[in-house]
Amino acid sequence: MTPPFRAPATAPASGPSPRQSKVATPGPEARAALAWLHGARFLTTASRLDQLPVSELPEIAFVGRSNAGKSSAINRLTQQKRLAFASRTPGRTQHINLFDLGPRDAVEARLADLPGYGYAAVERAAKLRWQEVMAQYLELRRALHGVVLLADARLGLTDLDQRLLALVAPRVANGEVRLLVLLTKVDKLNRSEAQKALREAGDALAALGTESADIGVTTFSALSGQGVPDVAEALRSWVPAAPAVDP
Repeated sequence: MTPPFRAPATAPASGPSPRQSKVATPGPEARAALAWLHGARFLTTASRLDQLPVSELPEIAFVGRSNAGKSSAINRLTQQKRLAFASRTPGRTQHINLFDLGPRDAVEARLADLPGYGYAAVERAAKLRWQEVMAQYLELRRALHGVVLLADARLGLTDLDQRLLALVAPRVANGEVRLLVLLTKVDKLNRSEAQKALREAGDALAALGTESADIGVTTFSALSGQGVPDVAEALRSWVPAAPAVDP
């Protein structure tokens, strides 16, 4: 039986702290995955679910609190400086942005950049509207194939993160939607702090595990590149019929 919870990458058990460690050279599968993500290109933006294109292409949604580093993570994974736009005022970006992946004449999947949540300065009406839109997307969007939740490693999974996880939990439990949690900004932690953050997140996510669930958690740094090859390879593996890589 496949374990209900697994971590695709973890903080090192020994050696230098994350802020000092060097990023290993990616293997062939990771390089292919990074090249695939590098081709990401903007498709459309929408403020409501019914404005998104009807499609059977698998979508991988990036979600997270404002200031969790979501835009930085997308830009680092795609190796593009401004693919995902980070508003100067956190919480002000209030659209779902879609990006195509794969050849232009044979798109294979899409990235969905959802608005950040939890920023106090955003007016209550806007918060409520976006809570509803995100809930609809996570619960009802047929094309949703995987969710990447970004959480600041220094804060861990907050109450707001847990509420978002609850929205997608039924689809994760039955294997319809995959889940990967990125503990971001790990370059700001030492080795023991990173291990503690990873362990606590794993404990929290274990409650969502079932025989069918595909749940992972890893440390990540858009600044140092830690976790980037592993995450790219994981996302590539989520897309059905991903081409094999020659050794």
